[in-house]
Amino acid sequence: MNGDAARTALRPGEAELGLRRVRVGDMVVRTGRARGDTATLMLHGAAGSWTTWTPLLAASDRAGAPLTDVVIPDLPGWGESTGTVDDVGRLSADLAALVRSLGYARWRIVGHSLGGFIALDLASRERAATVGVGLVSPSGPGVQAVARRPVAGAARVPGFAGMLVAMRVLEALGDSARGLVRGLDRLGLLRPLAAPLFARPRRIDRSVIAALADEIRPGAFRSAVRIAADYDETRWRRIRCPVRSVRGERDVFTGTGESTRLARLVPGFSEVRMRSAGHFAHLEQPEGTLRALALGAPDADPVVWRAYRREPVPGVARPPVEHPAPV
Repeated sequence: MNGDAARTALRPGEAELGLRRVRVGDMVVRTGRARGDTATLMLHGAAGSWTTWTPLLAASDRAGAPLTDVVIPDLPGWGESTGTVDDVGRLSADLAALVRSLGYARWRIVGHSLGGFIALDLASRERAATVGVGLVSPSGPGVQAVARRPVAGAARVPGFAGMLVAMRVLEALGDSARGLVRGLDRLGLLRPLAAPLFARPRRIDRSVIAALADEIRPGAFRSAVRIAADYDETRWRRIRCPVRSVRGERDVFTGTGESTRLARLVPGFSEVRMRSAGHFAHLEQPEGTLRALALGAPDADPVVWRAYRREPVPGVARPPVEHPAPV
């Protein structure tokens, strides 16, 4: 594995990153690295899971600016979580309750693709509790245009329109679809099919492609597209916290003028276009993504996250507090 690929590798073992696995309702969550009173809620995109954020966590540790107080759920229908994303408002309420159940009254949200869409909704509903939003290639007006009018919208975002067609074909195949996708992965054919998602596909670690094979779930994808089509994006005008976005210059799911449209909808919106990145800037350019979104604790010492030690906080129901050990 070369250095570039190693940097993008997904890490399925939560303990090495100072996280623990818990189940809250129907969602399975990785949480930990507690240091303060503001959670970092990280929401993956469609055909993803919590592991999509592990290269970003590892990069923050290498930079000595660790992401702390992390809460990373598998969204309904992906990873180990059951159900589907049927109503974005209800999902936002569930996510707010999840973070509060872990002892946090405030949070910053980081969302990729569909997760960015949900992050904006949550910020619009929980204005007092949300201190900031960081977006990575968020789904927005372009994706909604395709979801609402697939034929007319295809000219605006052809990459997403093509993905929608592929998902419908896979859904029509029923139970055999997952076996087909995994078979393509075993034959080495899924990587070239997924290549448009990345600026430099040869530098993407094999674990990323394998994760796509596991997480391509047409039914869950269809539910997400449906809620995007029905959603009233004007509610994002209620957001009161800063919103920073990173978008790869080679993101095939971005329509012309997408940033301008989001800026009209979201107060305090700003966006960085990143070279050498496609739809997954947080995988291809994790260090640059951290800087662009102003994430991490820049004054912190480098950290190696060790085992957990329970230290109950009087009057507050919190997860075990992890204590860093110096490098």
